Amino acid sequence: MKYKEMLFFVAKCLTINHEENNLKLVSEAIISKTIDWDEVVKVSTAHYVFPALYCNLQRAELLSYLPEDLVSYMKHITDLNRERNLQIIEQAKEINETLTSNGITPIFLKGTAFLLQKMYDDAAERMVGDIDFIVSKDEYQKTIKVLREMNYSDVIEMNYHFPSFKHYQRIQREDKTAAVEIHKQMIREEYADEFNYETIIKNSLSKNNLSFLGYEDQVALTMIAYQINDSGQYLNTMSLRNAYDVFLLSRKTDTLQSIKEFNKLFDPLNSFLAVCEEIFSSSISFKKNETTEKSLAVFEKIMTDDNFRKSHSKKWNRKLFIRQRFDIISKAIFRNDYRIWLFKRLTDKTWYQEKMIQLGIKTTS
Repeated sequence: MKYKEMLFFVAKCLTINHEENNLKLVSEAIISKTIDWDEVVKVSTAHYVFPALYCNLQRAELLSYLPEDLVSYMKHITDLNRERNLQIIEQAKEINETLTSNGITPIFLKGTAFLLQKMYDDAAERMVGDIDFIVSKDEYQKTIKVLREMNYSDVIEMNYHFPSFKHYQRIQREDKTAAVEIHKQMIREEYADEFNYETIIKNSLSKNNLSFLGYEDQVALTMIAYQINDSGQYLNTMSLRNAYDVFLLSRKTDTLQSIKEFNKLFDPLNSFLAVCEEIFSSSISFKKNETTEKSLAVFEKIMTDDNFRKSHSKKWNRKLFIRQRFDIISKAIFRNDYRIWLFKRLTDKTWYQEKMIQLGIKTTS
């Protein structure tokens, strides 16, 4: 299987318990024994959907057609992820209980929110990094204080931190599973006027004393996390983890309706929906226009042309690197917090040593 065929096969595996035609196609491919399972493991692992792949194949009763050692490995990884996620659920509930008792209402975001809402048939399906939640600007500093009093401390111990627009630096507690990100914003600064706490609060949901974004806003944030915050709109690639979440959310709300009020955000998010519809062969709602046609054409070339994929990635990674550095320098001219951070970074000997090692100028001792 070529890269595109492999990616599309894994994507369809994630939908087989919802899409009858995809179940037929996947079943035929598996039974015919034409699947390179080593490549499936590589792709699904790189996209953080390995446990979700196992859970869907298990529910569809297709595991008996897979190599026994592979099934054993998949089960082991999935069991570990389930155990971790159950711990994250309890950790998030503890944080929620403490914050609400202090008059603070955290609205849980992304993977943690999906676990708390029981969006997956099995808690093991979603691979989750941090516990993310957003609070109002008025509650932000108090939230940091309360978490610090709960013995949460910096993940990276240093005397300065990047002045993040979106969230406080990552904090953790030694006896807990996940690090925590306290958000004041959910998106990069240039788009924050279209998607922020004030725009989402009126549609937020509450269940069992836990708060979440409304379903339409959950669709939007799932795509924003990749397309905007991780620059997916420029790289024209796909995150199957985010796409799978969008697919599941599309069973609860109309995806195009979720983005129709956006201006700057509409095209990049609509393009993500177009790619989701393409890889899942599912009726995910989006608006066909010139932008989606161009985006799908570039995506197709990335999927089928190895040389183009490498050159396209290299070109945009270089552009984004330069853009990010220019943005930091520009902000340092006008903002004191950026000036302080930049000065401390440039005078940090440890940082210089790490960069020299990364660039191959210096080797580790």
